[in-house]
Amino acid sequence: MKNNQSSALVLHSGGQDSTTCLFWALKNFDSVRTLCITYGQRHGREVEVARQIAGSACVPFQELDATVIGLLADNSLTNFKMEVDREKPLDSYPNTFVLGRNLFFLTFATVIAYSHGIRDIVTGVSQADYSGYPDCRDTFIRSANVTLNLAMDEQFIIHTPLMWLSKAEVWALADELGVFELVRYNTLTCYNGIMADGCGECPACKLRNDGLKEFLATMNKRI
Repeated sequence: MKNNQSSALVLHSGGQDSTTCLFWALKNFDSVRTLCITYGQRHGREVEVARQIAGSACVPFQELDATVIGLLADNSLTNFKMEVDREKPLDSYPNTFVLGRNLFFLTFATVIAYSHGIRDIVTGVSQADYSGYPDCRDTFIRSANVTLNLAMDEQFIIHTPLMWLSKAEVWALADELGVFELVRYNTLTCYNGIMADGCGECPACKLRNDGLKEFLATMNKRI
């Protein structure tokens, strides 16, 4: 149920998770705006995808250039000469891990939200089905929320509607929200910049497509 005159800022990359979160926010808040942060990632196409989706949802879109994030530590999403890990190493994080990214994202988001009189922030991080990134954990989000509130002397609420959902359950949520087709065919999750089902080889595509297969199998059993 919507709160009276409630508003939210959605961190939106144009991918499956953040797009699902955008439409979750539209269902749960009276007004929504999106923030797309660029950090020197492999493909800039996702910015245009995010812009188009925001336009189709009739919500304000803002792009923020934070290229410095990608320059602080080496990773395969901003160093195009580095091959993307296809599997998570046993003794470390995959090289797609961008150090500090979500902490930076949330910090920028709270400052921008504050300037618009917004205190609710929505992000698509998930601990249940992710690539092992420490800044996707629920404990991190809770800690960051407290820290940002103290730093700005405000009461922000960071919403993570996908935190405990598997990728199949994220597809189910998109279906429940009435945007399954949009998320399936008009979002960009692939590390190689290929729309929809993507390259099928990178970790992001494997997670997305495995979840889709599981969801579709579940739907077929119901028919």
